[in-house]
Order: sequence, then structure tokens, then C-alpha cells
Amino acid sequence: MTKPVVAVTIGTDHYDRMFSEAAWDTLASFADIVHATERPASKAELTALLAAADGCITSWGVHKLDDEVVAAAPRLSAMAHMGSSVKRFISDAVWGRGISVTSAGVTLARDVAETTLGLMIVGRKNIWPLGQDVRDGGWRDSPAWEQYGARELTRSTVGLLGASNVGRHVIGLLKPFDVDVLVSDPYLDDVEAAALGVESVELEVMLARSDVVSLHCPSNDATHHILDAAALAVMKDDALLVNTARGELIDELALCTELAKGRFFAFLDVSDPEPPPPDSPLRSLPNVVLTPHIAGCIDNCHRMGELAVEELRRHFAGEEPVYCITEDMLDRIA
Repeated sequence: MTKPVVAVTIGTDHYDRMFSEAAWDTLASFADIVHATERPASKAELTALLAAADGCITSWGVHKLDDEVVAAAPRLSAMAHMGSSVKRFISDAVWGRGISVTSAGVTLARDVAETTLGLMIVGRKNIWPLGQDVRDGGWRDSPAWEQYGARELTRSTVGLLGASNVGRHVIGLLKPFDVDVLVSDPYLDDVEAAALGVESVELEVMLARSDVVSLHCPSNDATHHILDAAALAVMKDDALLVNTARGELIDELALCTELAKGRFFAFLDVSDPEPPPPDSPLRSLPNVVLTPHIAGCIDNCHRMGELAVEELRRHFAGEEPVYCITEDMLDRIA
């Protein structure tokens, strides 16, 4: 029986990071594999690769499957994407052709959620400012201790903006900490919230009640600067703000104004733009830690590669996908 042809378009330079040996073995067991060059496929290379391909694996840096690319790929029936969002890599032509689209971003969500939980624990303990104070000679009798103190995540109130894949993983990771979880998400109804063990509330209520506010929604027209000056002003004094989602969700000018008051602490893994300008207050304010977009997998993304291969195996075996992306989901995707 002839095997389907699968084009791996991500560039061979990224193979060690994205694929385990088990993933390659599985892919080779059901497909003939064609490869890009060292780099993610450009439009010309993608067009050539997909000309005789039945399926493809895409990721960061690969050219979009636009109208011309899709038109040049008459056999293409499945696209397995590895990354946080597939939205930038697909076009109307993909839906028009009925190409199956899946995303391995659900595994990336686990990495982001784990990082988020770590930041919540570190943030509630005020490990960053207290550690800096100890470096400068302080201890538990210093002014920094009086200013920051140390608290536990356990039995606090955590507010999540968005019940996304990441948000739902965070909810699961928080269960051992006996926290009250508030979620603000227009797509989350009370029945589903109850099933998740959380309380669905409006944004202002979530901000006002939460000891920790963590962002897990996509960046789109509806969420651009959703945390503006008015929203940030509602947050509790001594709260913790964590953003491992998208920098565009926060009005950074307003955020810097609030942080300059010393009211709360922020861990930001994203900014707008990335990187922030050299003179951005986010680089110098004492109550913010800015990291270079590292919440997701960096060195080992094998879980994504394994899921992408599994999605293609299922597709060509006539089985249901693990995580299918449909056109009506696009307004909820970053």
C-alpha cells in the first residue's frame, strides 16, 4: 500500500528541538517524508514541497498556506501545526479546500501553564525583591521586608483572564493549592465554570477580588489593551500581575504609571513591542520582572512534535484528531 507523503517544512535546524526519535520512527512508519532545507520553508520552497504532499507539519517561521500555496498543493489534505497559534499560517483557501487543520499548541500550553504557576509561587513569596535585598545586605528586619513581606499562594484568590488551553491547564495545576479561582471569559458559561471548579465573573470583579491576576486570552481587537488604566486601577494593592500571553493585552503606559506607584508587582514574559525599548520603565522599575518570552518550551519541544505526528497518523488512519482547529474558532485564537 502506498504511503502518504508528509512534508516537514520547519527546517532541519529545528529538528532536534522539535522532534524526538520516537516521533520520527512513528512518522516513518506510515508516511514517506520530504524535508525543507535548514531553515523554515519560504513561499517558493513551501510551494515546491507541497506539490506532491498529502500532509504537512508546520511551525514558527514557515510561510503561510496562502491561496497560491494551496492551489499548488492539489493532494494536501492535512496540516499539523506546532506553535502557540495556527492563525497566522492559514488562509481562506485552507478552509475552502477542506484541509484538516490541527494544532499541537495544546502541549505548549502545558509549558506556559507550568511557568505561570512558578511565577505565581515566586511572586506571592516576593522572592525577587527580597532576594535582591539580601544581596544588598538586608534580611527579615530590613525595610524591604516591611514593604514586601512573603505570602503563600495557598488559600489566595487567583483571577484568570481567559479559559484558554493555557488557562485550563493553570486551573488544573492550582487545585492542590486550595485557591479560589475566578475566571473572566465571555465564552465560559456558568455550567462549564462549575465543571472546572471556578467562578465565572466580569473582568472588573475579577480584578478587584484577586490576589493574583494572570492573563490567558488571545490578542485581538476585543482584547487589545483590555487591561487599560481604568482596569489596572481596580487591582488590589499588593496584588501580583502575571502575563505569559501577549503584550498587547496591557496598556503598558498605564501599567508603568501604576507600577511607579509601587502598588503591585508584575511578572511579564511578553511586552509590546518585543523587545521593549532600551529606555522602557519595564527594564528599570523595581517591582517588575520582564523575561524574554520564555514561558513556552524553549530547548525541548518534543511533546509538540509527537502530537503533530500523532495527528497526521490519525488523519490518514481515518481516526478523530486530538485537537482540531475549525474556522469558527479563529476569533478565539491569538
